[in-house]
Amino acid sequence: MFKGSITALITPLRDGAVDDKAFQSFVEWQISEGTKALVPCGTTGESPTLSHAEHKHVTELCIESSAGKVPVIAGTGSNSTAEAVSLIKHAKSAGADAALVVTPYYNKPTQEGLFQHFKAVHDAGDLPILIYNIPGRSIVDMSVETMARLAKLPNIVGVKDATADLKRPMLTRLAIGDWFCQLSGEDATAVPFLAGGGHGCISVTANIAPRQCADMHDAWQDGDISTAMELQDRLMPLHETMFCESSPGPAKYAAKLLGKCSDELRLPMCEISESSKIRVEETLRATGLLN
Repeated sequence: MFKGSITALITPLRDGAVDDKAFQSFVEWQISEGTKALVPCGTTGESPTLSHAEHKHVTELCIESSAGKVPVIAGTGSNSTAEAVSLIKHAKSAGADAALVVTPYYNKPTQEGLFQHFKAVHDAGDLPILIYNIPGRSIVDMSVETMARLAKLPNIVGVKDATADLKRPMLTRLAIGDWFCQLSGEDATAVPFLAGGGHGCISVTANIAPRQCADMHDAWQDGDISTAMELQDRLMPLHETMFCESSPGPAKYAAKLLGKCSDELRLPMCEISESSKIRVEETLRATGLLN
């Protein structure tokens, strides 16, 4: 269903509020650079600190700007099942193409709790759902067995896998089948994830290098493995730098250097350190993104 380079969009802020103009311009740039789908209101979009009204507004802005040119996979996750249900219902009414639903964070549900959470969101939402499995932020790790159980529901169509476990795409493919959309959530392992049966990547780096990320995935899909590897090698320092501090701090500072938006963050996220700023700028110059 979804493949290639998909951007986990930053949410530009100015003076404490969502910068609508910068965000919509950023979306348009992403599409023109070859990004295959867009994810507003994910972790990279600072969804934990967006108000419910802002969350819905950003989703609507993305859908409006994309104008049907690429799919919009709306972030609709929460550690409250009722809140996740509310967000996916809004995404459906706003015209999103699918929803990205994170495993509930902080609560530490059991595997049965994870199943029941996603089933409730599935039953209420009437949208294709990608499970977002990210143990590093949510503490819980959805097992392959639980994912296979959920995949029997008609609207559970795939996973954003941020485990960095390169056995996972193969085990998932064997348990569920090739039809199940597997998207890496880790830029640095995107190519080996593809080799294991993945279909693409929901990317932080694509905020800054959308064309290069898109070209890498296109080369892989065309069977041009050497070009894909060459592009991945070129992008690897950028992948590392985008996580020199907690995301999206480095990505937002890089976007500022590229003239796309301010680097403003919302607490508890804060401005990255001077040493990190130097590293971000040096990496952008080394990769040819900044003259």
